[in-house]
Amino acid sequence: MSTPRELYEAYRIMPDLRLHQLRVAAVGKRICNHFSEPIDTDEVVLACLFHDMGNIVKFDLGYFPEALEPRGREYWEQVKRETEERYGTEQHEVSAAIGREIGLSEQALNMIVHAGYRDMPAIVESENWAWKMLKYADLRVAPHGVVSLEERFADFAVRYRSKVSDRETLAQGKTLEAQIFAHASIQPEDITDATVAPLIEELSEYPVS
Repeated sequence: MSTPRELYEAYRIMPDLRLHQLRVAAVGKRICNHFSEPIDTDEVVLACLFHDMGNIVKFDLGYFPEALEPRGREYWEQVKRETEERYGTEQHEVSAAIGREIGLSEQALNMIVHAGYRDMPAIVESENWAWKMLKYADLRVAPHGVVSLEERFADFAVRYRSKVSDRETLAQGKTLEAQIFAHASIQPEDITDATVAPLIEELSEYPVS
C-alpha cells in the first residue's frame, strides 16, 4: 500500500503542486466530516489528492521560477517532456491516466477528467456530491493557500488574464457553494488555512489502494 507522499515522489510532482493537492484534499475532508448527505469521503479524498497529477504539462515553467527550486528549470522541463511523451498533453487526461496506474476507482477517475471549468454547469446540475466536493475544494485553494471564492477568481484574473474569471463562472461557483453548505454543519468561512492545516500531514500518509 502506497501513500501520497511516496506517490508524489515516484511521479516527480512539483513541491507546490504536492501541497496544493494536499490542501484541496484537506478542504474536501473537512467539509465531508461535517456533511449530512451520504457521501464517500474516501473517494473524495483520493480524487482530491491526485486530481492535478498531470498539471505540469500545462505549466509555463518560466512563470514562477521560485517554484522550480532547488532542482531548477532544466530538471522540471525534462520531467514535463517525459510526462507528455508518456501520457499526452491534456492535463486532466494525464491526471486520470496516472490515477488509473495508482488504482483509483472509475468514478474518481471520471471526476478528475471532468473537473475543468468547462464542466462547471454539469457539476452544478449534478446530484453527485463527491464530484461537487472535488470541484469546490479545488476552487478554495489558490497557490498560496486557502482563500474565498472571490479571492480565488481574482487570482485567476491575474494569472490567466480573465480566462476563467468571468461573472458567470463565479456565479456558478457560488451556486455550488450554496448547494454544499446547505447540507453542512459548518460555513464557507470555517474553511481556512488554520482549520485545514492539521489534516495535511495526516493526508500525506493517507492509504492509497
